[in-house]
Amino acid sequence: MENYRQYFDPRTLAKLRSLQLRAQRIVEGFVAGLHRSPYRGFSVEFAEHREYVPGDDLRYLDWKVFGRTDKFYLKQYEDETNLIAYVVLDISESMLYRGPESALSKLEYAQCLAAALAWLVLQQQDAVGLVTFDDRVRANVTPSSSASCLRRVVEVMDGVDATAKTATGPIFHELAEQWRKRGVVIVLSDLFDDPASLMAGLKHFRHRQHDVIVLQVLDPAELEFPFTQPTLFRGLEQSPDLVVDPQSLRRAYLQEIGSFLQSVQRGCREREMDYCLVRTDEPIDVSLSTFLARRMARVK
Repeated sequence: MENYRQYFDPRTLAKLRSLQLRAQRIVEGFVAGLHRSPYRGFSVEFAEHREYVPGDDLRYLDWKVFGRTDKFYLKQYEDETNLIAYVVLDISESMLYRGPESALSKLEYAQCLAAALAWLVLQQQDAVGLVTFDDRVRANVTPSSSASCLRRVVEVMDGVDATAKTATGPIFHELAEQWRKRGVVIVLSDLFDDPASLMAGLKHFRHRQHDVIVLQVLDPAELEFPFTQPTLFRGLEQSPDLVVDPQSLRRAYLQEIGSFLQSVQRGCREREMDYCLVRTDEPIDVSLSTFLARRMARVK
């Protein structure tokens, strides 16, 4: 049988033209590799302890309680059968960027990741919805736990037109006011916006008691700036095209992007939001496992 990890390789996914096929490929990979993963689900809220009985999953033993009482107790978490996952996908023009060594653009990668997340949520019999946005909300798929929801999510993402600027802060405020029912908000974006406005919007989600996951999707070239020859940089989101000597800019650029990332990461940490930097050259399952592992680490 083909190694299941090939299902998640960005270069393999790039060969498939439609998002529907890419989503199917990812789902097939999860089915093939699911037994290897110790991570399950999105609900990470501790509910109570109960006494261990033979046959229980030993992963959930609370060793701190054992140290105090010399008895075995299991941690139990909220079984949120009505959990809602709100997937918030940035489709602004900057998400179209694809570096010289990348197989997928940031938007294509984020779409694949969103499809995989939607499938995982539906596998739990929970509800998932999708919002696509740039400077305004472009599409809004009502959360549902029905089997047809994944198809609807994929159809909406397949039809996006990424041509506008982004406005994360105002959009997040708008969504936070709309989503009265508490859930898990999963943001997929490069977050290229004013940090203060961005964080104010994310804080609004937390104020509404949502559990917030921020997946910042970036191309390796944006992180490493590997350019050496005079290069034409095409402007996105109404910025002008520029021909520059990248070597003269590299130090300043890396300092700027580093400062920006630290600001975002610090803001998420201070507001108790899960943050994960996602590189578009990473296999999809690596990205998923990384952020799911961090979520599980919060409750250990």
